[in-house]
Amino acid sequence: MRKLIKWAAVFILIYLSISVLAYIYQERLIFFPSTMPMNHSYDFCQPYEEFFINTDDGAKLNAVHIKQDNPKGIILYFHGNSGNISHLIHVANMFSRNGYESILVDYRTYGKSTGKLSEEALYTDAQQFYEYAVNRYNENQVIVYGRSFGTGIATWLASKNKPKKLMLESPFYSAVDLGKHRFPFLAVDWLSKFRFPTNEYIKNVACEIYLFHGKEDGVIPFESAERLYEVIPNKNKHFISIENAGHNYLQDYKAFKNGIQEALN
Repeated sequence: MRKLIKWAAVFILIYLSISVLAYIYQERLIFFPSTMPMNHSYDFCQPYEEFFINTDDGAKLNAVHIKQDNPKGIILYFHGNSGNISHLIHVANMFSRNGYESILVDYRTYGKSTGKLSEEALYTDAQQFYEYAVNRYNENQVIVYGRSFGTGIATWLASKNKPKKLMLESPFYSAVDLGKHRFPFLAVDWLSKFRFPTNEYIKNVACEIYLFHGKEDGVIPFESAERLYEVIPNKNKHFISIENAGHNYLQDYKAFKNGIQEALN
């Protein structure tokens, strides 16, 4: 019995230590930013304007505005939790082929953007980029697009404004739900400082909604997107499932291409 109590105490100590470390270092477990020198010149092979937005808390946010002749509107794009906008040439090309200008955003600590990460700060930053877009376009010409991690921010933004459409590529139900999937042995609900309740915000989105998800996604389960789709009360919604596709490179699949053309044309 004594030995059993001893081993139980060791197990509890290890579990508590892992939990404390997960809480302290959760930002590193969630975000994988790639920085970029301030003097870096982007190579998008089409006309663009690089710009910065200064925030009230001193952050400096970088973005690229891809230009078009006679555009249909503009797409505000929030990427996943790794890389930066220098990796989004294929995204810019996809939007341009469909006749739209685009704004590609880098979050705090990503690319040339600076500042301290927090969920509230990311929401506030997104709103500032949205205001940049509506200062140049009518709001009914603005499409909000999020991919992977960016779907949480995009959904919040669409719930607080009135864009033309919300497009979500590889979305998650909520960050807490995804954390439970990845770390089922941890008390994620208690530990998480980043919650991103997409499932709650999406209930308040009034515009047309498109969801795209690969059926073989090993990062964000396909079931997560299915559950998200089910809680959308808005009847103007579409779910494009992509057979054999994983988390990345959905643009290589015909079902995704057709869905994008449907949404943007």
